[in-house]
This record gives sequence, C-alpha cells and structure tokens, in this order.
Amino acid sequence: MRILLSNDDGYFAPGIAVLAEALSDLASVTVVAPERDRSGASNSLTLDRPLSVRTSANGFRFVNGTPTDCVHLAVTGLLEEMPDMIISGINLGANMGDDTIYSGTVAAATEGYLLGIPSLAISLASKAGKHYATAARVTLELVERFQKRPPREPVLLNVNVPDVAYDALKGFEVTRLGRRHKAEPMIKTKTPRNETVYWVGAAGSAQDAGPGTDFHAVASDCVSLTPLQMDLTHQQQIPAIKTWLAAK
Repeated sequence: MRILLSNDDGYFAPGIAVLAEALSDLASVTVVAPERDRSGASNSLTLDRPLSVRTSANGFRFVNGTPTDCVHLAVTGLLEEMPDMIISGINLGANMGDDTIYSGTVAAATEGYLLGIPSLAISLASKAGKHYATAARVTLELVERFQKRPPREPVLLNVNVPDVAYDALKGFEVTRLGRRHKAEPMIKTKTPRNETVYWVGAAGSAQDAGPGTDFHAVASDCVSLTPLQMDLTHQQQIPAIKTWLAAK
C-alpha cells in the first residue's frame, strides 16, 4: 500500500513525523508538505508563480506553496506511482464544524478526494498536543480497516481525535459537522512604526454541538468521523430560485 502524507502545519511539524513513523511498517509512505505553516489556507492553489520542491534531511519533501499545491503536485506528476490513500495531519488543533471551510488540513485531503483517492484529514482536537500517539494509533486502525474493506468509491473523512491517552477514548462515532457562533471581533493594534494592523478574531464558540455532531463526540472523548462531500449545490433551493427567476 502507498500512502501520501501532507498537512498544513509544515513538513517540520511533530504531527506529520509521528504519523509517518507509525504508518511506515504498514505502507510505503511519502511525505509532501508545505515548507511553512499554512493553517487556514483552505483549498487555494498557487497559479501566479512556479513552485519548488525540496527534500529535507529526513527525506520529507516540502513545497513553497499551499497544502492543496502539495497534494496536487504529488498526484499529478511528482510521484512515480499513484498513492492508494492520502492522509493529511496530524493537525495540532481541532477541525470541526465551520473550521473545515478554512482548514488547510482538510483541504489537502479534499484535493486527494477530488483526484479520486480515498483521503483522511486527521486532527488532534487540542492545542496542547499531548497525545499525538493516540491520533497516530487511531489513523493506523482506520488504514488497516481500509485495507481489509476498501470502500466502493473514494471517501473523504474528517477525523478529530480527543487529546487524551488512547485507553481513555470512549470509541468511534460517525458524526455530522456542528456549527459555531460568529467569530470574535477582529483585533486592531499598532506596529512599532505606528501603522494600524488587524488580527482576525478567534473562532466563535460552538452553537450547534448536540448529540450527533463532531463537537459532541470529541467532548465525550470519542473519535469523530465525519464523511464530507464537495457538492456545494443547495438542492432544496433550486425550485424556489426557478420560481423567483420566472416571476415578473
């Protein structure tokens, strides 16, 4: 089995190193990741300049672009053989609810999915980063399950792992995305040169976080698995828009 690993925290991030080591006995692992932290890059592709690919001392390849760039380059020509699976992570911090829209971690997995390859986005749902080993073990179990029972069609799974010891996990739960309140206000400040600059405010607290959501699963110390899709069409509004358009 061939696995392509990427992330949005950068090729030097501890999460991707832990994951690469954990998967090395199970599969042939190739790492292609951004050269720096590209959190929040979403699904952006770099189209206004050429990209370079370099190799670090540990064999990881890194790209001066986005997470989506990394997966796109790897699959469309950088790798000699097509990967059987793409895994993005382990991200430091959760990617739940509305976070998935902005997440570079999810975007890297999404690019694999759009290219027809089963893909996982793996996030450790805490900024403390105490239990990367738990997230790595969960990922290993999911990959083994994929090997035993390959899906009939490409899937995109957003996986959030509680930052607890593996033995403290309460199981796995298939979830839907929750929702947050609106973001906190932006922060206005001054540079040493007295220029006004702005920081994007923090994400809001969870609003839709009841049973069945990713927020609820992680808060209950369960691993959250949310299947995602990329069809943004609002099917239920099509008849209403047709009626609105036809009205005089």
